[in-house]
Amino acid sequence: MDSSYNPLLVMLSLLVASVASYVALDLAGRLANPLEESNRTRWLVGGALSLGVGIWAMHFIGMLAFELPIRVGYQLNTTVGSLLVAIAVSYFALRIVSTSVLSSRRLGIGGVLMGFGISSMHYMGMAAMQMSPPIAYDPLRVALSVGIAIVASIAALAIAHRLRSEETTHLVAKRTGAAVVMGVAICGMHYTGMWAASIAPGAMCVSANDVDTNWLALTLTIFTLTLLAGTVSLSTAERRFQNRTAEMSTSLSTLNRQLLRLAALDTLTDLPNRATLVQRVGRAITRAQRTGRPFAVLYMDLDGFKTINDSLGHSVGDGVLKAFAQRLRQSVRRYGTIARIGGDEFVVVVEQLNLPQDASAVAALILTQMEENLIVDGVPIRVTPSIGIAMHPRDGLTVEDLLRNADAAMYGAKQSGRNTYRVFEPEMTETAKRTLAMQRGLQEALRHGRLALHFQPKYDGATKRLVGCEALIRWFDDELGTVPPLEFIPVAERSGQIIQIGYWVLAETCRTLVEWDKAGLARTKVAINLSPSQLRERDLVDRMRAIVDAHGVAPERIMFEITESVAMQNAEKTAECIREFHSHGFEIAIDDFGTGYSSLAYLQQFRVKQLKIDRFFTDGLDKHGEEAYAIVSAIIALAHSLQMDVVAEGVETKTQLDKLNSLLCDQVQGFLLARPLTADAFASLLREQTRTEPELT
Repeated sequence: MDSSYNPLLVMLSLLVASVASYVALDLAGRLANPLEESNRTRWLVGGALSLGVGIWAMHFIGMLAFELPIRVGYQLNTTVGSLLVAIAVSYFALRIVSTSVLSSRRLGIGGVLMGFGISSMHYMGMAAMQMSPPIAYDPLRVALSVGIAIVASIAALAIAHRLRSEETTHLVAKRTGAAVVMGVAICGMHYTGMWAASIAPGAMCVSANDVDTNWLALTLTIFTLTLLAGTVSLSTAERRFQNRTAEMSTSLSTLNRQLLRLAALDTLTDLPNRATLVQRVGRAITRAQRTGRPFAVLYMDLDGFKTINDSLGHSVGDGVLKAFAQRLRQSVRRYGTIARIGGDEFVVVVEQLNLPQDASAVAALILTQMEENLIVDGVPIRVTPSIGIAMHPRDGLTVEDLLRNADAAMYGAKQSGRNTYRVFEPEMTETAKRTLAMQRGLQEALRHGRLALHFQPKYDGATKRLVGCEALIRWFDDELGTVPPLEFIPVAERSGQIIQIGYWVLAETCRTLVEWDKAGLARTKVAINLSPSQLRERDLVDRMRAIVDAHGVAPERIMFEITESVAMQNAEKTAECIREFHSHGFEIAIDDFGTGYSSLAYLQQFRVKQLKIDRFFTDGLDKHGEEAYAIVSAIIALAHSLQMDVVAEGVETKTQLDKLNSLLCDQVQGFLLARPLTADAFASLLREQTRTEPELT
């Protein structure tokens, strides 16, 4: 019987075959994704339904494109049966391509079975036409169509398996191209099968009244394309949702790791922090109790770190801490835990010690390793630690006891000159407690006015005329009693309280000067010591000037004393600070001269008003004879050559005074002449000794 093909339906069948192939590739990718494991069955069933309908629809659209001069219809049961075969074949195909490994044997067997399944679907669909006489088939062409189906199935399975990974580059483009190729192969099988069919002239379609071909063509096209498009859209939407969920999960996991890291490690040095250290010391205690072997806690603090941080900036300070931590890792990592517990404080836990002395050997090793300069931003900086050692179980049975006692031993190392180590001794606990008590007491003393100033007179060496005084701070505490300045000043320096104390000293000095002036006493000049911490304050001079201005005191009546050793720590900055003081009308003296190895060039650059000879050299005039005399003579001659006055402090014997006078020392002060006096006592002395001199210079 004569027949022809509808070109539009042929192209439509190719489109449906290509879309169905794309759906197959997309679903293969979803099923291969480990994140889809929980949804595997759902996607297999849904995917088989969508893909089966797509393949089945392509074949029937292709059959509908086959136009005969008679009315054609399709027997419903056989048609539905061919659809079920298509769905079953699709389920089988998706199961194969979703496996992680597709061997050649599995690919071949799967391709053959799938090819026979597709062929069965096709020829069942042909049988649904129920032609009378029946359709005759050319065996060779049928075999060719089955062969094409098998080859197309093998190619489709291989392509789908290869493109199943969602991480393939240009995935959409590759799947689109592969879908077109697979669609052409599927259509090739179909139309080869149609070519194998022969319908006798005059044949009639028994099922012409069952399923109308026009209705079937329209319904199949709309339903199939809608189903396939919906499947792809649903797959794409769910993939995007899962990708977003995966991204959020990854972000949460990353954030959780970062939070755990922040909770366990110091962010600057990547060393364990205090919380982690406490846990590890606790575990070390448990192990030590089980093994009976002691371990040590080495508590260290960097000497002079505050000076580095204040003078060079926090970025350099951070660089020093990181460099120190790295050096510490390289030196003692094999011994146990290294932690930074805050600021410039580090702790090393040394376990499995054979002898208690081994902990001292580790501390000595650290000190040796730190003798070499640290390199920070290309600049060499020498930083040394003071180390305190506490042993378990001798010095403590708990984490708190060990850390507290190691800290106390570290303070003992600081007091012993720094850059050394000390092993904990019971009396150190009392020292640490007293230090904390002094810190609290100083804060209360500042708040409630419990500090006081005494004034030590300064005399002209030749005439014994009163020429001024030095303000000296005194502190009496209800609990601690009278605390010497040599004890509480270092504590205030380390705690930073010295800054507030320094401003209080100047304000109290100015208040006292105003009272003396109101009493009609001769105007005098007062010397005030500056601490190293004060010199690091950026607005020091401005604040000092604001204080004297607030009290109405002329800056010329205040002389600030800077110790030689402090001045030479950063000579250029000191010179700049001195120039700023001079510009505001203040005078500067170099205190404790002779102990700091001043460069003559810097000494000339400082251009200070006075040099104060350290009491060590004054005392030596009695003890060391000609040698001390020669040194003091040289200092006085040097100062006079630079137009500076010389003050000798610590004068306690007449021999010292006579020798200083013979060397033309300008001013003297010491217990021989007068002890430090209260403000009222100094006022009486001032009134008594200045009756004939209304104003002192």
